[in-house]
Amino acid sequence: MAKEICDVVCVDEEKVERVQQQLSEQNPLEVAKIFKALSDDTRIKIAYALSLEDKLCVCDVANIIGSSTATASYHLRLLNNMGLAKYSKEGKLVYYSLDDAHVKHLVQVAFIHQKEVVSVG
Repeated sequence: MAKEICDVVCVDEEKVERVQQQLSEQNPLEVAKIFKALSDDTRIKIAYALSLEDKLCVCDVANIIGSSTATASYHLRLLNNMGLAKYSKEGKLVYYSLDDAHVKHLVQVAFIHQKEVVSVG
């Protein structure tokens, strides 16, 4: 069985310092929260559905994921609170959409990557 670690210690200090500097200017905890929100099976289904359609009402989302409107609303609200989705009220209906193109791209790339991993593995 091959070890998945280096056999010798060899540190490229220039690369390490450069990456550490760039990392210190970021907020990894907040980024991790995005992935945590999307790590739930129901929420990633909702996010994917919203990546396919510009907007969906809560009732449509509930039917797409096979849940009650209360469950769909709960997950949509969480995505909204995390800055991943936004909503608008039109008459008696509430429509959700992904917050921006970055979120859409993130979700779509994750699904593309998952298919590639399955085909390779």
